[in-house]
Amino acid sequence: MAETATTQLSELLAQGDPVALRELFASLPESDRTHAAGRLPTQDLARLLDLLGSEAAAELIEILPLSQAAAAIEEVEPKAAAEILEELSSNERADVLGEMWEDDRQAILDASETETAREMRALLAYDADTAGGLMRTEYVALRSDQTVSAAIDQIRREADAYASYAIQYLYAVDLQGRLEGVVPLRALLLARSEARLADLMVRNPVVFRVDDPLETLDFVFRSEGFLGAPVIDDGGLLVGVVERTAVDDAAIDEAESDHMKSLGIASGEELRSMPPLERSRRRLAWLSLNIVLNLCAASVVAAYQDTLQAAIALAVFLPIISDMSGCSGNQAVAVSLRELSLGVVRPSELAHVLSKEAFVGVLNGAALGAMLALLAYLWQGSAVLGAVVGLALAINTLLAVSIGGTTPLLIKRLGWDPALASGPILTTLTDVCGFFLTLQLASTLLL
Repeated sequence: MAETATTQLSELLAQGDPVALRELFASLPESDRTHAAGRLPTQDLARLLDLLGSEAAAELIEILPLSQAAAAIEEVEPKAAAEILEELSSNERADVLGEMWEDDRQAILDASETETAREMRALLAYDADTAGGLMRTEYVALRSDQTVSAAIDQIRREADAYASYAIQYLYAVDLQGRLEGVVPLRALLLARSEARLADLMVRNPVVFRVDDPLETLDFVFRSEGFLGAPVIDDGGLLVGVVERTAVDDAAIDEAESDHMKSLGIASGEELRSMPPLERSRRRLAWLSLNIVLNLCAASVVAAYQDTLQAAIALAVFLPIISDMSGCSGNQAVAVSLRELSLGVVRPSELAHVLSKEAFVGVLNGAALGAMLALLAYLWQGSAVLGAVVGLALAINTLLAVSIGGTTPLLIKRLGWDPALASGPILTTLTDVCGFFLTLQLASTLLL
């Protein structure tokens, strides 16, 4: 079905038939829409957005990867692009605009309605992974001195505007717009008509400030059961609402970004619909560095060529020791990155992390070393060979988890990205140490 949809989409794009395109998209499940549109080159995707019309195009934008959606919108004529983005919620619109080149973003903002452009410029001023960057400005704010009947009448009068809002809570404010409390929708519906919102509202609710980081938002939402929370500025004015789903999505995106960086894709998201030269450039930056780093490990092996020739069985165990130690180190890196993101550990707490990891390293190193020593003995019948490779793995595991646990903290203190730099540093050091330990021990005990 997905391949058929892709073929049909390409054919209808070639014909330039907007009616047939809209009918096709309306008939497809969301997964097929993403698959079919996601495989289009940027220029074709931009043409598709233009032909679909603003409402259907906005629905497609919502399900496409952000970088792909932004690249396509940049190719759409600014007025048409502004109309498409107008259909999105404020936080989704800000995400797409924030991904664009400055000139394209300004052209679209200039073509947008005045109030929308003002709102977007305000949202774009916040860092993406803060409460201000994640909040949406669609919410229902009512005066705290209003009665329940007056509040319900106001909501009904503005029902068309509120129809697209995700309303679980109402926000009670004073005359200046400062937040005073939160009114659950259920409490409003069940209250007496003459009751005032001030009598129903939850005073001193959980509130975020515009500059609160993603780590804080994620921790609070994991600790509490509510679906959204108000966001205030430095003056206490209610400026938006951040939803749990937006925080969850941002946390997942951050984790995926860190994972991609650890694999060497450092320049953001990569999709196979991107030009091959751009994808090649993104990967080569990492791979070229790895050549240099691997030469360091290779130079250690070269220095012990005589040892390898005398005990050729060592060549079988070198990659095992290197790989197993690297796996142990990467586990430690992952824990440190997670704790840094949650604020559980600070970059200055090296001694604390080192002590915790070293104990685990001793336990795991002893267990893994014993297993490898036994395998070496059963294979070659040499207790000394078993002792060499077992001891090398045990020591290198201890070194690997110690390095893996502390390197992200050190890199963070230097102001670099620990998700990007920890991997190559750990790999190089564990390889060098593993090769050196194995070959040095062999030179001492076997020869």
